[in-house]
Amino acid sequence: MPSSLTWQQLRDVKLSELDDAADGWAKVSHHADAAGERVDAEMTGRLAKTQESDSATAAVERLKRLSSNYHYIHTECGLIRASVSGLSSELAAPQKRLKDALEDAAALSYTVHADGSIGYPAGGKNELTGKELPGGTVMGNNGMLTGGNKELHPPNDKGLYSPETPGLINHNPHHAKAQDIADRIAHALREAHEIDDRYRQALSKLKAPPGLSVDEKTWADAAADTAAVGSAANYLEDGIPRDKSPADRKEWWDRLTQEQRDQYLAVYPDVIGNLDGIPATIRDEANRDNIQLLIGKLSGQEDENSKTMLDGLKGIQAKLEKPSVPPMYLLGIGDAGNGRAIVSYGNPDTAHNVSAYVPGLGTKLDKEFADGTLKRAQDTALGAAEADPHNSTASIVWLGYDAPQLSPQDLAANTDVMRKENAEAGAVSYNAFMAGISATNENTDPHITAIGHSYGSLTVGLAAQEKGGVPGADDIILVGSPGTGAKTANELNVGEGHVYVGAADNDIVTKLPNQDEASGIGAGVAGGGSAGLVLGLGIAGPLGGVVGGLAGSAVGGIAGYTAQDQQTDPSQIWFGTDPANKSFGATRFMVDDGPTLIEGGTDAHSQYFTPAKDQLSADNIAKIVVGKADEIILEQPR
Repeated sequence: MPSSLTWQQLRDVKLSELDDAADGWAKVSHHADAAGERVDAEMTGRLAKTQESDSATAAVERLKRLSSNYHYIHTECGLIRASVSGLSSELAAPQKRLKDALEDAAALSYTVHADGSIGYPAGGKNELTGKELPGGTVMGNNGMLTGGNKELHPPNDKGLYSPETPGLINHNPHHAKAQDIADRIAHALREAHEIDDRYRQALSKLKAPPGLSVDEKTWADAAADTAAVGSAANYLEDGIPRDKSPADRKEWWDRLTQEQRDQYLAVYPDVIGNLDGIPATIRDEANRDNIQLLIGKLSGQEDENSKTMLDGLKGIQAKLEKPSVPPMYLLGIGDAGNGRAIVSYGNPDTAHNVSAYVPGLGTKLDKEFADGTLKRAQDTALGAAEADPHNSTASIVWLGYDAPQLSPQDLAANTDVMRKENAEAGAVSYNAFMAGISATNENTDPHITAIGHSYGSLTVGLAAQEKGGVPGADDIILVGSPGTGAKTANELNVGEGHVYVGAADNDIVTKLPNQDEASGIGAGVAGGGSAGLVLGLGIAGPLGGVVGGLAGSAVGGIAGYTAQDQQTDPSQIWFGTDPANKSFGATRFMVDDGPTLIEGGTDAHSQYFTPAKDQLSADNIAKIVVGKADEIILEQPR
């Protein structure tokens, strides 16, 4: 039903009481949040560390449910608080407009009727008769004019005509003043109706059923609740500086009161949690709320992409629920494209050393991301702590773009499917994120390292080639790279000697053919396969045709590659100059050769960060991250 708010109710509503109610809901929300944190830190974590038994495991599960309940109370009460506070805030303007109009009416001794119409007295003279012009009543914005009990003019004439002499302007000096007051009252009431409707609809959704059990469906409802309140409190969203620089956003956040910050965190956790320039602890708080809402949202969806992302979200959530070394900070989360996730091991705002690693081929928000990709960032953080125990380090994995969804094996078979577009889009987002890191880091001169692995090295390389380079970056590390789009390391804007490359001899991605060579392979495969098929059929029938076709394809592909290779620069791979080649001019550090394709498939492409598989590479990366590149073990460029 539409709002039935009257001007008398708008006049009499005590906004201070709404503010008090909002403060009460805020206290409940804060208490629930604090209780949840105590359950996690003082009970669940301690019990899990000290007890190993079936009963202890069962107790931990019960405590997790209790924590989830507190989390739900915190979220829903925060939404109620934001709604009530928003209602109070937005009603203030039309209430003031109404009260100002009523004061003017009282000062002029006009009558304000229950329907908002204004009665005014006689005044002025009729130019034809010399008699005093009678008073009347006007309605705001609907043009209704009455004299006595008789309606004299249609609604569209706005009451501008004299009751005694239709067609002539009403010269009663009170008429125009009364009309202005009536219009202002109608305007205030119309605005208040719209506000009342918005918040009434939002608040009506914030009802928990009796006997509530907090499960994924509950969180799906909470996600819908958040969207509803966000739609109602759109004045808050209008204030978010989306089109400003990360530095400007930080300044905006710093100026907000704690009450305003709480409102934004309750209503727009998805926006604040992913807004570059917002402090890391705030982004983490927002995203810990938002990840639960995303899990609820995706839990009811049946498409494969949603199911895959749901696995990734649950994997990250499980890690967030456990203590980690260094502590985890969730700096970004979302379900756009193949999923978004930005996780830091260590606080990037307080750390002296900060690295931000961009993963590559086949990476998306899935179980493997939660189980494997995050571990690479954590391993780098742990290695950095050993390399520089006197300064803190934050190691970030940045999945803020869509990497090509193919494996290195697929890539070796069909390089044509990998193009620059994803990296170009990612480069813009990565630079914005790094500008945010520079804006929020509290150190005078932090040491910042941009790291790109696989296709992620192209993303970092393109970001570095933008005007000014990667914001704040002192060093760049490229591992398992198919090229950066640059001819030389100098194009990456970090200065001579500050681009470092790791390339395992058995990593096929670092040895991809350039595009001319790839076309030669394709032509050779096609031509050799056709010739082999014909010869095989003629000699040994259908089976011979199959064998001959396969053999011909292999021989033809090699021949095609050789023919093109003789005509092209050997330093050129798929995306330009091989960063490990001497002509590129980077510093190549020692890594393990890794297993061959026959021994381990493409394992050589994925072990650069993992001490258990390549201690040498992991140590070198850690030393560069902490600014001790003079201690790394070098390898001759190709």
